[in-house]
Amino acid sequence: MAKRNPHAVLFLGALLGAMVAGPPTPVTAQSAKGDPIDQAEQAPAAPTPQEVLDEAASLMTPWTSGRYRLTPSDVIELHFPYVTEFDQTVTIQPDGYISLRVVGDLRVQGRTVPEAKALIAESYAGVLREPIVNLVLKEFEKPYFLVAGEVANPGRYELRGATTLTQALAVAGGSKWSAKHSEVLLFRRFNSEWFEAKQFDVKKMHNEGNLAEDPLLRPGDYILVPKSVAGKIAPLLPKPMIGFNPF
Repeated sequence: MAKRNPHAVLFLGALLGAMVAGPPTPVTAQSAKGDPIDQAEQAPAAPTPQEVLDEAASLMTPWTSGRYRLTPSDVIELHFPYVTEFDQTVTIQPDGYISLRVVGDLRVQGRTVPEAKALIAESYAGVLREPIVNLVLKEFEKPYFLVAGEVANPGRYELRGATTLTQALAVAGGSKWSAKHSEVLLFRRFNSEWFEAKQFDVKKMHNEGNLAEDPLLRPGDYILVPKSVAGKIAPLLPKPMIGFNPF
């Protein structure tokens, strides 16, 4: 079983609480002299449940929760079987919106294909009687993982097939001499509110030749290879003489 970092925690965001609790009960504020203060001038309006949901959706990665979620630059085709003049192909803009004929702009970022389909059909309810729309995802973001820290080629890589943590490090060019192989961190987001961080002793896996604890990656996983003590102090040391390496 993987060694857990005692500092790795699961975080619960405040978005769900804001949506469930609803807007706060109005309270009359007073100045230092006891005079009422106009609430409209000092506090913004509480977000609506829809605004909370939109914000949560914008924080999700395309592959959060297993189902692909629409993201900017995705291309979708809309087909209306009974009113083909409404058919169109649209690209999701950087702000998460698409422009629909007659209806106008609609935010779809962060939604699954079935959710976006239902939302679009609902938007056309005021224009068409019992609208039926088919949505086809033509271009989308491929599954990926990220590697950072003390590796030869940090960056973002396409996740093709079953890939383990150690294989991902190899894809990134392998660890540098300054890496702390015994404390490699794997961050995994489950939704807009929860993520998990686990620590793996890659050095032990290699020394023992046992990859039983080598985890399979999921889309969106983030790997961080920290710097060892030697790696941290190396820049502070004088340059070694030719043929001499302190490490």
